[in-house]
Amino acid sequence: FLLLTLVFLLTAITYVSEFPLKTAVLPDTLYKKVLNQIRSYYVVTEYLSASENQTIFLAPNSVQQSPTQTTDILVHHHVAHPSNYHFILDEPDKCKQDLFLVLMVPVAPHEVEARNAIRSTWGNESSVQGKAVLTLFLVGLTGGAEAQQQLEEESRQRRDLLQSNFVDSYFNLTIKTMVIMDWLATRCPQAAYAMKVDSDMYINLENLMSLLLSPNTPGQNYITGHLMWDRPVIRDKNSKWYVAEELYPEPKYPTYLLGMGYVFSNDLSEKIVDASKEVKAFNIEDAYVGACLKQLGVAPSSPPDPSQFRAYLGQYNREDFLRVITTIMRSPQQLIDIWKDVKRPI
Repeated sequence: FLLLTLVFLLTAITYVSEFPLKTAVLPDTLYKKVLNQIRSYYVVTEYLSASENQTIFLAPNSVQQSPTQTTDILVHHHVAHPSNYHFILDEPDKCKQDLFLVLMVPVAPHEVEARNAIRSTWGNESSVQGKAVLTLFLVGLTGGAEAQQQLEEESRQRRDLLQSNFVDSYFNLTIKTMVIMDWLATRCPQAAYAMKVDSDMYINLENLMSLLLSPNTPGQNYITGHLMWDRPVIRDKNSKWYVAEELYPEPKYPTYLLGMGYVFSNDLSEKIVDASKEVKAFNIEDAYVGACLKQLGVAPSSPPDPSQFRAYLGQYNREDFLRVITTIMRSPQQLIDIWKDVKRPI
């Protein structure tokens, strides 16, 4: 309350002193402006006090509410390069085994149900066609002390959670993806392949492994999934996919892989991190990875059977799920139900 009062008085004095030089501002506008300054102060100081040089990209509704936070905050500079962040929860020993494939799942901290559904289905597979497989979840900041304690307890029990100190929000998915790439490059460089896969996805690991073990699948500079060609950059400020010209001036994105799930040779993780030093970050994470690939001179590959990377399959048909590699689920329970049916003995 004292902080609010002090900032309000100082701003009011400044406002009055500058009145002859500026157009008048309505009192409620001034009040909101002051509140935004204070709210921004709370969020930044709470999360970044341990890292003075760190900057984050925030946006309205990007932080869960807690007693010292608000969802109505200012937008800050977007820095996606992972060197700006550090891990709060880590599993550095997970890659000491000889891993072939690492599945990295970006997920919101509160989405425990989604994580548990994956843990009881495709995330529970540790060996597929004789090759070692590992599934890990990446989250950002929880937005509150109680939520953080719950997450840490989940981490102690499950040993499959990674957490980095960026604000977990839709607008920060580029940061989240780059932190995934950094973890793969620094903690798990010996893995042959990796996959970034969303938390609402069904993955047929048998079909995925058959693709990766094919003699025609490259072991380096390889990335495949659902390809996106000639996609225009959205300039409508009312769209959730809006990107300002200052962040990405070209009218179209380079060819990229739809972010729901793409698989790549793990040598690319370090290369993409390095490329991100030269490519200005913007908030469409899968298109940003495409921009980094263009910087590297690496062209995304079309899968041998593009129909295996599907957005939606429609009405459930067991045969469809036996053929695909990825498709989106409507709910965690649907994933569990379909997995049980696909795995049942014929």
